[in-house]
Amino acid sequence: MATRAPRSSQRSGGGTGRKAPARRPANQSSRPRRPARRTPPPRKQPSEGPVALLFTWIGRCLLLALRLVAHTVGFLVRAVGRGTRDLDPDLRRDGVGMILLAVGLLIAAAVWWDSRSPLLDVTRTVVVGAVGVFAPVIPLLCLPFAWRLMRSPGPPRPADTGRIAIGTTALLTGLLGLIHIGRGTPWPSDGMAALHDAGGIIGFAASGPLSLLITPWLTAVLLFLLMLFGLLVVTATPVHRIPERFQQLLGSLLAADDGPSAGVDILDPPAEAPRPRRRIPKKAAAAAEPRTHAGDHERPYDTPVVEAAPDPEPEPELPRPTVPDPTPAPATATQLAIPTRVVDGDYTLPPPHLLKPGTPPKQRTKANEAVVQALTEVLEQFSVDARVTGFTRGPTVTRYEIELGPAVKVEKVTALAKNISLAVKSADVRILSPIPGKSAIGVEIPNTDKDLVSLGDVLRSPAATSDDHPMLVGLGKDVEGTDVVANLARMPHVLVAGATGAGKSTCINGLITSIMMRALPDEVRLILIDPKRVELTMYEGIPHLITPIITDPKKAADALQWVVGEMDRRYDDLAASGFRHIDDFNAAVRSGELTAPPGSERGYEPYPYLLVVVDELADLMMVAPRDVEDAIVRITQLARAAGIHLVLATQRPSVDVVTGLIKANVPSRLAFATSSLSDSRVILDQPGAEKLVGKGDALFLPMGSSKPIRLQNAWVSEKEIRAVVEHCKQQAKPTYREDVGVTEARKKEIDEEIGDDLDLLLQAAELVVTTQFGSTSMLQRKLRVGFAKAGRLMDLMESRGIVGPSEGSKAREVLVKPDELPQVLASLRGS
Repeated sequence: MATRAPRSSQRSGGGTGRKAPARRPANQSSRPRRPARRTPPPRKQPSEGPVALLFTWIGRCLLLALRLVAHTVGFLVRAVGRGTRDLDPDLRRDGVGMILLAVGLLIAAAVWWDSRSPLLDVTRTVVVGAVGVFAPVIPLLCLPFAWRLMRSPGPPRPADTGRIAIGTTALLTGLLGLIHIGRGTPWPSDGMAALHDAGGIIGFAASGPLSLLITPWLTAVLLFLLMLFGLLVVTATPVHRIPERFQQLLGSLLAADDGPSAGVDILDPPAEAPRPRRRIPKKAAAAAEPRTHAGDHERPYDTPVVEAAPDPEPEPELPRPTVPDPTPAPATATQLAIPTRVVDGDYTLPPPHLLKPGTPPKQRTKANEAVVQALTEVLEQFSVDARVTGFTRGPTVTRYEIELGPAVKVEKVTALAKNISLAVKSADVRILSPIPGKSAIGVEIPNTDKDLVSLGDVLRSPAATSDDHPMLVGLGKDVEGTDVVANLARMPHVLVAGATGAGKSTCINGLITSIMMRALPDEVRLILIDPKRVELTMYEGIPHLITPIITDPKKAADALQWVVGEMDRRYDDLAASGFRHIDDFNAAVRSGELTAPPGSERGYEPYPYLLVVVDELADLMMVAPRDVEDAIVRITQLARAAGIHLVLATQRPSVDVVTGLIKANVPSRLAFATSSLSDSRVILDQPGAEKLVGKGDALFLPMGSSKPIRLQNAWVSEKEIRAVVEHCKQQAKPTYREDVGVTEARKKEIDEEIGDDLDLLLQAAELVVTTQFGSTSMLQRKLRVGFAKAGRLMDLMESRGIVGPSEGSKAREVLVKPDELPQVLASLRGS
């Protein structure tokens, strides 16, 4: 009980504590202060007199008028700013240069000619008061800067603009300070006339206060150093490179008689050492030399592919090497079957201006803000602890990033896919969980105002110009607006599939156009297979072709068999020379390290890359499925090291067209919009393509990647393609091989009794021999043929000793063992 007494006393104490505010009379003195603060009597004074009230209303009206003027001016400036953003960068530079010329002309009229007008008087007072006796030189300074802006193509670099601004400010400040000291350092107390006859207000600010702290002579030394620093910054010349810049300037002055191209702009930074060029064989030197042709375009590439440079001095003609005979090599020869020299003379790559630029990208629109608000409302309505942290706008879709709160499952957001589609009024919503490299969920929503991605912009981007590989092609731009390029030599084969009208044909045109824009015919040769007969006809006659465009599916199957033979011939040369890849072999041939053995009829020459483009795989699989599949599988398995690459395109990505063997050996996939989820799984082995919006929207799955990259395929118009094709035709004529598309099997005469049933007979013989079961009903089921056709196939096999005679309802006896199957198939083929 003794322990409860303190608690009760504490409670009683607490009770007295609650009554304590009632016993605080001293605190009552603070209560009268609050009403005094609420009603200060001075604020009611304006209402006492009508004059004060009148002035108050006049002040408010003036303030309202100023706000109205400010809002109007701001609206006009923003409207003009939005319009100028859409202008071409060259036009913007010309506009700024013209404005600078106008300012210089205005200052010249005010300072030089002493013209009288209110605007010129104000200009004269401001300029002369600011710089003093240096005012007549200001118009002359506007001329070189305006000329630099108007003569330089492309948008100005922010680094150069800031550098020139800082250097000019330091240079003028030091110069005006020295002028002010030379005129006796007058102060404002001496009158504005004294400042006008010296360095003006700027000169006084730079030298006057400093002269009081230190001597004028020391101030002059410091101002001279400031002026020297400004000069070095303007010319982008470090101290240790001053002699080099003097040599460049002296060389430009001595070479002034050679033409305007010999001049050097002192405002430009010193030129860096040129990039090493790709080694080109002597035989291809004449064709590779025009890679540095003088540009008749505005924006040359940064690499030797199409880098602008002056024409070289004419050199004495050397004896031209003999063009190899393009006739087929004998079977015993292990030399290149493709003529490597197709350009007789100079070959100039197509100029970049043949490909038009696209629309400028948009950074942020009101539609993006509305989608962010809609996503936030959906998350709040379903009580999901997440928030929209930002978005990345691409040409076709915008990816909105959603960060989850602690202990929130990803499934809570992915389960809201249909609700998000309803909120943003779009059925093509794709949820990416997570975004690669980020701890966030991505919601990709199509843009209402899409951007046009041009193939010319992609090929002129740093991603393309930094690599001069001839097999580099432009694909488009990803969700972040980054240019996407791919090297076909590293893919090494690609499957392009999608529904009708999704952009597959445009992608094929972009790949072929990229090759024509960047590669010489000596570097890349093409085999174009077009069963549709209308998709690739515009490329007929380009010098990159090794055979006319193939439109017959049967000839296409034979052409693939020829490619297999070409691959074997290349591997024979690689094995004989001890190299593992065609690039190493070509490098050794160009350097002279690899030569043909003595007594050989032919010498080694570099192999060109061979690109086979099949525009519609489904048509080939319908005509000769076994031959086409076997050839494609053989090429995709082995042809990478031989420099042979495949581009397979189809608009019917079903399992009977894109078989398991083809998918297993074609590692790179490019999926456009598909009509169903199953088609997406056939192409990518995962869903996603059924959510694409079409018109070039694609998912690119490169070799070695588990997550596809969403991109907008680059657009190239038919007019641009025809311009590039016409340029290539003017440079060289194609050199065709007559044996492409004619295999040994076709050269052999086939038994007239077999006729057109050779493919079915080969399948039936393989099926019967491997199963050791000769049944007509089995042939009906396995080959999907009628009873009459199955019976005829069985009779053909009986006449050739593969199966025995009929025994009624029993299965026929199989006379050939499985190990004898290759010889039987060869005899049926006629070989």
